[in-house]
Amino acid sequence: MAARAFAREDHKACSAFVRGLVQHAGSPDCVPAALSPEPPRTLVQFWHDLRRLPNDVGECIESWKGLKDRGFETLLFDADGARELIASSLGPRHEYAYERCYHPAMQSDYFRLCYVFLKGGCYLDADDVYNGPPIERFFDDGRLKVQPLCYDIAMHRMVPPNVFTQPGADASPWIFYFNNNPLLAGPGHPIVERALANATEALEGATDTELPEIQSTTGPGNLTRTIFELSQERNETSSALLVLRHWEDVATSKWPLSYRRDARNWRLSNCRVYEAPKRGDG
Repeated sequence: MAARAFAREDHKACSAFVRGLVQHAGSPDCVPAALSPEPPRTLVQFWHDLRRLPNDVGECIESWKGLKDRGFETLLFDADGARELIASSLGPRHEYAYERCYHPAMQSDYFRLCYVFLKGGCYLDADDVYNGPPIERFFDDGRLKVQPLCYDIAMHRMVPPNVFTQPGADASPWIFYFNNNPLLAGPGHPIVERALANATEALEGATDTELPEIQSTTGPGNLTRTIFELSQERNETSSALLVLRHWEDVATSKWPLSYRRDARNWRLSNCRVYEAPKRGDG
């Protein structure tokens, strides 16, 4: 059965819920015993075709390699490697769902859910540049670590974190949500498990000619909706995650990059059949 569609009221309630978590300034959260084990210190990334990895994206990926000297393992998957891991570890149902991901960004969305659910660790987008501060503290327990975002639909731009994270900050055109980058948790985390199930059902439920919207099917919209749904079912959901209010100090999504100008940019290819660029990697 495909995931239930969100009504307008659901979106408003979901945004208000995220805002409450983001701007909460209470005492330090208590880590549930089931989530106390540390996740593996693994940094996982994806680029669909490593034979045509753009130089500028490669530089972003390279920025994380220095963490190997501090005990971190870095892994880079392509579309085939991701499919093999999904097929061997989760079986034909999830492999089929992955095959329904019609764009590389959608593949990376789905793959990160599969990988972190199976093995734990930290998934990072390939276009993120590491800024250098310590990240060890994020691996102290197995809670899901999520980066909050806020978009102003009237101004058509993101709201800076130092603005929207302040207690009481709000405006009617603002939409609060959680990014799926980074996606950091211990293996088997219940939120990641549900987000993967929701994405799988949505991909299965799409018709053969339908190209589901990427953000809501496998991306940040799916993750945010999942967290909200679980919060309605279980009061302890907020204790299963940690909001990373200052992640921009750790990593920066690099703009501009060569691939953002063509079909490799999901914003230009959303709900369209993906066609790989015919020329070089830029």
